[in-house]
Amino acid sequence: MSGNLEIDFLASSTRALGDAQLRRNFRRAMDGLMAKHAAVFPDPAEWTRLRALGAAIRAKNLLKLPELLEQLEKNLTSNGITVHWARTTAEANQVVLRLLEAHGIESLESDLGEYIIQLDGEMPSHIIMPAIHKNKDQIARLFSQKIKNAKYTEEVDELTAMARAVLRRKFFEAQAGLSGVNFAVAETGTLCLVENEGNGRMSTHVPPLHIALMGLEKVVERLEEVPPLYSLLTRSATGQAISTYFNLISGPRSGGEQDGPREVHLVILDNGRSRIYQDPELRVTLACIRCGACMNHCPVYTRIGGHAYEAVYPGPIGSILTPQVEGVGLRHELPHASSLCGACAEVCPVQIPITHLLIRLRRESGHKLPGSTVLGAGEARSGLEALAWSVWGWVLGHPRVYRLSTWFATRFWRLLPAGAPVLKAWTRSRHKPRAARRSLQEMARSKGVPHV
Repeated sequence: MSGNLEIDFLASSTRALGDAQLRRNFRRAMDGLMAKHAAVFPDPAEWTRLRALGAAIRAKNLLKLPELLEQLEKNLTSNGITVHWARTTAEANQVVLRLLEAHGIESLESDLGEYIIQLDGEMPSHIIMPAIHKNKDQIARLFSQKIKNAKYTEEVDELTAMARAVLRRKFFEAQAGLSGVNFAVAETGTLCLVENEGNGRMSTHVPPLHIALMGLEKVVERLEEVPPLYSLLTRSATGQAISTYFNLISGPRSGGEQDGPREVHLVILDNGRSRIYQDPELRVTLACIRCGACMNHCPVYTRIGGHAYEAVYPGPIGSILTPQVEGVGLRHELPHASSLCGACAEVCPVQIPITHLLIRLRRESGHKLPGSTVLGAGEARSGLEALAWSVWGWVLGHPRVYRLSTWFATRFWRLLPAGAPVLKAWTRSRHKPRAARRSLQEMARSKGVPHV
């Protein structure tokens, strides 16, 4: 994830809101994905049962996470897969570089969407559809400029064929293939990969070396628990009943097999997850199966896109995961990037209470709760803010001062200009608040209500 100390979500989201083409692209894409989601879950009763099952499986797996990770390592090792543990992304990168040996490496994305944004020097804007912020006209111009001897065309099939021509050659030339992991089965030592394009299978079967990376929360206890999670994942992500490919990798090529890698390595990444795991309330963050449904239904994400978040995980899941990984003091704006409408929680296939966690992290950004393990808790509150709350607390504790302050506020608030520093952040996008002409106590006295 980003270690950039100059991250400014307000500035990046404001730029995104000013990009009319970006907003049209996302609006069209998200409307389509929401329609597919509704179509693939037509029976509310089935949806309720299936997501309850998915939530129960993930909750049980998280409860037993330490022992499942030990079981997974044991069975992977028995299957001939070498397991590496990494506390940070830097350690994970070093593991991969050591396995690749030489550092003059050409790195090529094999997923079509990832390949498109790699050509344009961008980060993904969605965890499932990384190039969803681009339309076919933009992709056509990009391919004609970046792919050697490519002609300009807006035909989708022809654009796909151009990318395939480049990638197919690279698959057979590559000395190593890297992949993620959707589920890792502890009882069998099996890595599960979900995909639609065949690039995952080519990357993990053709090169002699396969390196897989996964967050430590991806483990499930038994193979029989994978099908319901798989069904929830594909239907929630793209509205498919099943993906085109589902790969189960349980080891390197054996003596009698004709294909497959000769070496398989798995890098299990912590990167703050063990710290998140220590908090019983925030632990449910790790239940996520990375379907992206929360993004597809989020009114904030739909309007600003993924790049505005400047993080690996954008949208609602990013707004609760990124602050916990990078520090809520550094990324305190993300928990506020929500209307708290609850759409994300309603479509989450494993019932993560995203809005509840957003509120918790909002509190943690300015005030460290007792026993909190949240990274950077309380660091977002400025000295001026702390002073303001201290003064406000003192005023509330002295009734005469409180009555005097409300008397002044009701008489003179309207004289404060909307552009005053104390109001500037509010009135940038809202009308100036209107104070009542009389306080509640004054109105009560006028009605003959005795002062208490």
